[in-house]
Amino acid sequence: MRKESAKRRSDELRPEYDLARLKGGVRGKYYKQASAGTNLVLLEPDVARAFPDSNSVNRALRLLQEIATKSSRSARSSSNARRRATG
Repeated sequence: MRKESAKRRSDELRPEYDLARLKGGVRGKYYKQASAGTNLVLLEPDVARAFPDSNSVNRALRLLQEIATKSSRSARSSSNARRRATG
């Protein structure tokens, strides 16, 4: 059976294709160009349901980043205030 399926695949090649001209291809030749500026992230299904498009994901991440930045600033300032009071 394997020989038959392999034979069928080779028969599917169109006669106008010149195999001699197809040689010399380079795997991944345009990979860097295609992936430049692209950051693909795969979401779990439950998260994907909550964020149906990239705009909603970006908004949520920016809000989270803003909250984390403010939280870390306030934590630093409160620890500095404690040092001054005790020092």
